[in-house]
Amino acid sequence: MTTQFKTDKAGQILFTIIVVTCCCGTAFAQAPAKAKSKVQYNVSTLASLGGTSSGGNSINDQSWVAGYSRLPNRNRHATLWRNGSLTDLGTLGGPNSSVTWNVKNTAGIIAGISQTATPEPLGENWSSAAFYSTPNNVGYINLGFVWEQNQMRGLPNFPGGNNGFATGANNLGQVVGWAENGVHDTMCVSPQVLQFRPAVWELGPPDQIHDLPLIAGDTSGAATAINDNGQIVGISGICDQAVGRHTAKHAVLWENGGVTDIGNLGAQWWNTPTAINQHGDVVGFAGDPAFVEGDILHAFIWTKDNGIQALKPLRGRVPQHVDSEAYGINEARQVVGVSCDAEQNDCRAVIWDHGVYPTDLNDLKGGASAFLASAKDINNKGEITGRAVDPSTGALIAYLAVPVTFCPWQDGV
Repeated sequence: MTTQFKTDKAGQILFTIIVVTCCCGTAFAQAPAKAKSKVQYNVSTLASLGGTSSGGNSINDQSWVAGYSRLPNRNRHATLWRNGSLTDLGTLGGPNSSVTWNVKNTAGIIAGISQTATPEPLGENWSSAAFYSTPNNVGYINLGFVWEQNQMRGLPNFPGGNNGFATGANNLGQVVGWAENGVHDTMCVSPQVLQFRPAVWELGPPDQIHDLPLIAGDTSGAATAINDNGQIVGISGICDQAVGRHTAKHAVLWENGGVTDIGNLGAQWWNTPTAINQHGDVVGFAGDPAFVEGDILHAFIWTKDNGIQALKPLRGRVPQHVDSEAYGINEARQVVGVSCDAEQNDCRAVIWDHGVYPTDLNDLKGGASAFLASAKDINNKGEITGRAVDPSTGALIAYLAVPVTFCPWQDGV
């Protein structure tokens, strides 16, 4: 996850749990006036590449789920689930690859990160190490990639840089992320050495990289998501450890050639937009003034009309939930993410549906046995993907949750 972002060959669903549904169209006429339908979800766990961990991180309006799946040897590969089948997207020659952010486009393009076979010359861990499994999560140069027409290709870095990271792609042939340049920056925290800048790649051939402006005085940054209006969100700050924290001093929006600081919730660290919809609404997570290392984070939504607002964690939990992180938003402003206790021993997939307090998705999955631990993205059909836990094995598994209408008066409510 990360949150801190911690997070299989069969082309079939491992198991599917069906939530009981009803035909509310005829029931409404006979139901008491006070009765209302409510959304529940059919939850399907998705096939794996044979390992014990997989996760869905992106879902578009074609119901394509993209993320990662672990192989039996522990290496992770970027994975695509579509039409009931699984596709191993492969790597750029190294052990690991992953789709880590919300890609969203419906043009058949997937964006992510992959290790190459080339050893990392400066000993950097780079931003991608947290998204792979040990022992091969470090030691190789990483590139941002695009996958289209059944082929993966690496994206160029800025001159002098070794590593890159791609996060999102829109329907206009634009991919965003970040990439190193050749500047040895004293503000980098070892083992990071080189500065990195927010990047936009215009897909070719040839693929071309362009940088985005930073907030005045900042030296490094990253782009995390893009919509079809060319609006881009991301972070601006210093090089630091190349993973959030002080690199995410400012949560920013790029549009019309300029950069805007969209604010924070009281801290100048970990201010990280994760997704933007076509209306320009932004969600993400922000630092807490008392926790520089990001032990506690707070979900937010930013809109042009209302600015930045906190999205609260679950109420009434024992132990108490204090951490919340938002990862996905659709056009209806439904937001999904995670809510956790302070020790992150109890983390649950949640949805903020037009309110500052979320609903635990585990309360909306009927008899599904899989525990929904995180929700990473939601499309305009209201379909959600993320990571679940198989209660019988403890394995982490990607899931797809499809909304259905549930009629409470037909269930004795």
